[in-house]
Amino acid sequence: MVDGRIIKIKKILVILILFLSLCNISYAEEIVNLPNDTSSGYKKLFKSLTGKYYKDHGIQVVNKKDGHPVRSGKQSIRFEVRSGDCGKDEMGEWNDCKNDRERHELSGGKKIDKMSKGEYWFAWSVYFPTDHQNLYPLSNNYGQFHQQGGPPVFMFKERIHGYSVVRTIGDSDYDERKLVDKKKMPGKWFDILINAKWTKKDNGFFKVWVNDKLKYDYKGPTKTEKYVYQKFGIYRTGITRYLNYQNKSHIQKCLDENNGTTEEYGAMYDLRQKKIRHKISIQLYNKCKDYYEPINVPTTIVYFDEVRKGKSKESVTKNLTPLPN
Repeated sequence: MVDGRIIKIKKILVILILFLSLCNISYAEEIVNLPNDTSSGYKKLFKSLTGKYYKDHGIQVVNKKDGHPVRSGKQSIRFEVRSGDCGKDEMGEWNDCKNDRERHELSGGKKIDKMSKGEYWFAWSVYFPTDHQNLYPLSNNYGQFHQQGGPPVFMFKERIHGYSVVRTIGDSDYDERKLVDKKKMPGKWFDILINAKWTKKDNGFFKVWVNDKLKYDYKGPTKTEKYVYQKFGIYRTGITRYLNYQNKSHIQKCLDENNGTTEEYGAMYDLRQKKIRHKISIQLYNKCKDYYEPINVPTTIVYFDEVRKGKSKESVTKNLTPLPN
């Protein structure tokens, strides 16, 4: 009787050890350990897509000797998003594919590198290839300061006029500022420097320099939730906006033949102005996609280098020769 219990306990322990081992393997696969040549100041960085959703082309550490652009040293981080690069989290709480999004990002982590309060400095260098395309009204996001349990508060997006910082703190607070004109983006490195104080109070701030020139100087609350964490890479939103825009004439025919509503016809005007709202864009796509020409969203590639996080300006700018303005 006793021997039987011991054997049963041993079997349970073996199963438990195997389960924990698999969990550790899964956890390890999510973590990306970047070389010091490309980043510093982060405890751990995690992939936004894992398992079958992660693609090998999504995030790569590349070398100068192989012809890749590098800001400093010998390596940089290459991000690539192709049409269909979407997935969902393991808990099933979010699905990019069903929410008009695609991505390959690295995240500081909601638990590991989260920030609750105080002053921080951030820096990164970003490079857009010479054949880079502005895909607006699709929105390419190249960095976010996100909240745990809440929406992002600052994003670095490619808008119709170029690389911009967008502030979204609370339901009624919105502001965007162009940092780099779209004509100047391809084929050049740009150094981004940020000084932020995370707080719900009015004494917060968020400052952005591009190539040592102050471009954005916000004062006020910088969050609404307790914790903030950083993400960078490529996060594409509004895929249907791009597909709808490329098929404007087909949508018109679709609405005429399928009892288009007043709202849908009104959205056509916004679409021509590249200002269509997300919800109605998805509605138009689902209604009219069978009329569309087969079009894939062009691939987006971007390089990051010298991605740094610290508590002082010196900690994120040392040993980096300034770029010309």
